[in-house]
Amino acid sequence: MTQFKILAAGLLLLGAACAQTPGNPPGTEASRAADRAAGTNMSGAYPSQRDGTPGNPPGTQATRALDRAAGTNTSGAYPGQADGTPGNPPGTAAGRALDRATR
Repeated sequence: MTQFKILAAGLLLLGAACAQTPGNPPGTEASRAADRAAGTNMSGAYPSQRDGTPGNPPGTQATRALDRAAGTNTSGAYPGQADGTPGNPPGTAAGRALDRATR
């Protein structure tokens, strides 16, 4: 039981040491490193990297890549590619081809 109390006290001290201070930005070093690598703002330390800012359109890099390849708007970054727009009629290309073939 004593070991548990020591462990609990250590975790409380660690939590207090990780709290945000003027010299310590939000998040942990690991979450800030992930944000730097991925261009995200999960830690809260990089507000200019959050979705929807001029430097970072909506969605993730992976969903934007999917949208570019498939002509979709899964990420929200390509509203011109959304279903029902003049350049992209409703449904998928495969679905429209099936509709034409089964008329």
